[in-house]
Amino acid sequence: MTKKKNIPSNSEQHLGEMGLENFPPYLMNRIMGRYNASLKKELLSLGLTTPQMRSLAVLSVINGILISELAVYAVVPQSTLSRALDVLEANGFIYRDVDEADTRAVHIFLTSAGSEANDRLWPHMSQANDAMFEGIDVAEKQAVVSTLKKMLRNIRKHKF
Repeated sequence: MTKKKNIPSNSEQHLGEMGLENFPPYLMNRIMGRYNASLKKELLSLGLTTPQMRSLAVLSVINGILISELAVYAVVPQSTLSRALDVLEANGFIYRDVDEADTRAVHIFLTSAGSEANDRLWPHMSQANDAMFEGIDVAEKQAVVSTLKKMLRNIRKHKF
């Protein structure tokens, strides 16, 4: 039986001692900032914001999701999401459906226009993803994704 290697805690060092380049939250924020910036031109051409884009992307995979769940998956505060959904609905990209069993629960669905907008965005999202992994082989990419999934399980507050 092999013993797990313990990674030293960052709490033993101050950020200035370890450096930003060795602090994973900083690196993840930089990566996502660049990813979002790379999509800005296409988002502007569709009149969308990042929270709206994230919502369309999630709905393309999990259509009919509850608003509270969409907020988690899209990583958008619920108040921001509500405003984003108002605009998406006004533009005909989504529609809301009140749950028959619980009238407080609202499900969100993509319309055909919402699917078309997401289809226009997807190639740009895919290219931005590919750019992040340029020069990284398949095994390393799988290791990154596996590690990120474990990290998310460690910190998540929801079952999903």
